[in-house]
Amino acid sequence: MIRLTFILLSTCLLFVACKQSTGSNGLAEDGVHFGEVIDTTGMITYTNLLAQMASADSVETKVYGKVSGVCQTKGCWMNIVSDLDSSKTEMFVQFKDYGFFMPKDLTGKEVVMKGKAYREVTSVEDLKHFAEDEGLAPEEIAKITAPKTELKFMASGVVIK
Repeated sequence: MIRLTFILLSTCLLFVACKQSTGSNGLAEDGVHFGEVIDTTGMITYTNLLAQMASADSVETKVYGKVSGVCQTKGCWMNIVSDLDSSKTEMFVQFKDYGFFMPKDLTGKEVVMKGKAYREVTSVEDLKHFAEDEGLAPEEIAKITAPKTELKFMASGVVIK
């Protein structure tokens, strides 16, 4: 009985250990994961997401994009752009249940996120708060005087490529 328990336990541990390939540094070979560990199979580009959002209220997906800004207070949000879209339309990204944060030096890096894209009106108060988090000058923050409808994303997992 003890031998059978040991074999079952060993098999379970082997399955869990082999579930994700890791490099010599212990990090996943596909990148560094935050939140839910995600498989990037089936991801779409940020440009494709923008096209889908033109005719949808929300989209559940895995999306690839480039980080254009990160909260400099905690890393509790980031902005994503497409390196293919010349308009550089930004998407504001937050993390499910405030469950994880991004490195503050992530600007310019490529990420894949799993979650839900949607549009939402952001209040002047919140826009000013996010501008402070980003480290904008008081003069820039003072120019924020109207709410803004934004493309947002609630990420359950992020992998930095």
